[in-house]
Amino acid sequence: MTTADLLLAACMFLGAVLYTSVGHAGASAYLALMALFGLPPAVMRPTALVLNILVASLTSFRYARAGLFRWRVLWPFLIGAAPFALFGGSLHVPGDAYRPLVGAVLWLSAARLLWPKEIKAVTDPHDPPIAVAIPLGAGIGLLSGLTGTGGGIFLSPLVLFLGWANPKVASGVAAVFILCNSMAGLSGNFASVQALPDSLPLFAGSVLAGAVVGTTFGIRFNARVILKALGLVLLVAGFKLMDFF
Repeated sequence: MTTADLLLAACMFLGAVLYTSVGHAGASAYLALMALFGLPPAVMRPTALVLNILVASLTSFRYARAGLFRWRVLWPFLIGAAPFALFGGSLHVPGDAYRPLVGAVLWLSAARLLWPKEIKAVTDPHDPPIAVAIPLGAGIGLLSGLTGTGGGIFLSPLVLFLGWANPKVASGVAAVFILCNSMAGLSGNFASVQALPDSLPLFAGSVLAGAVVGTTFGIRFNARVILKALGLVLLVAGFKLMDFF
């Protein structure tokens, strides 16, 4: 264990606190941090995926236990997303134009969340129509496969903007959605776990500790605070997709 490992673990802890406060697992933050610390790509991808599964498992459990989860909101999206996430992961799309475009979409979503005007989901949430949610889930699954994320950064703002769940329930739904997508991603490339670093237990302990703090924040604080935190998460994810770090 080196000083760099300890610093990276501390940064991962902070990333997990921010991301899990809105039901996300933090894969984009972990990837960005590992890149900054010079870890090779062969190590980064499986490490981020394993950390994502650990954090999403704890986050899903805590939000569900607090009553902040609705299966009816999740399952139509999940039906569409799962097969297309696997398909998207198998595609090779030039990133020079695609990733900045997706990053810009996340920035626009972040701007709306950080804007002081009321969002419909805060005052009048309702379940998504199944016939609409399934194809939207397919699109989100394709995007998550192409970008190497769990898909929560796309699902959360969509659910909120269309008024399909209040911010806290949206966090719980996103956590389970990310867990399912991450497990599918790992099963599709299980051989990559051979590249996991010796410092994985340190990183795992750090992100799980961060998840405890972040989920406590997300469960206890009011909806408007959660919206602002989600806006910050989308800004960070947008910077990552724009390759600023």
